[in-house]
Amino acid sequence: MKVKVCGITNLTDALSAVGSGADAVGFIIYKGSKRYVSAKEVRSITAQLPPFVTKVGVFVNEDPRSILEILSYAHLDFAQLHGDETPEDCDYVGPNRVIKVFRFRSKEEISAVEPYIGKVRAILLDTYDTKVYGGTGKPFNWEIAVAVKERYPELPLILSGGLNPLNVVDAVETVNPYAVDVCSGVELSPGRKDPGKVEEFIRRAKCSCK
Repeated sequence: MKVKVCGITNLTDALSAVGSGADAVGFIIYKGSKRYVSAKEVRSITAQLPPFVTKVGVFVNEDPRSILEILSYAHLDFAQLHGDETPEDCDYVGPNRVIKVFRFRSKEEISAVEPYIGKVRAILLDTYDTKVYGGTGKPFNWEIAVAVKERYPELPLILSGGLNPLNVVDAVETVNPYAVDVCSGVELSPGRKDPGKVEEFIRRAKCSCK
């Protein structure tokens, strides 16, 4: 089971997550987020991370050309697109570099994935909220996640939305995603991780045992 720790804002938390076994770390480059970090700050952090750690930039309705510039400048491997980006936007950034986020509220909505097939490397499921893009702390409906996985088995599925050390085992056993993504579920406060919770989350996710 792969694990991504998102909402990283500083080098200490990034190194702690990686040291605890995180496969990927995410940086929210969106000024509307409480966990916003500038591309310059991200560049400083990624330059000090060990090799073989996947580095993800999170964007919301950013111009695709700007995304490409930031990916290059900040040494990021993937763009996680959390807004209303079109299949064409994803294709412009590059099918092998895009993780597209979907925030479904019912199984009837999952056909929205269809136009993105071949234009994204993976999909991420997060909880819908009218006010914020991610980091809500509210659990995603795992039944919908299972339906998405069954309908689109060719797409790696990353499960997010309200995950924490207490529910990640059940989430993994229920959905069997490619990876899990955690943000607020391992925080002391927005943008500040709790090292103990991060370590516990990763351990439980990877061993899938209580």
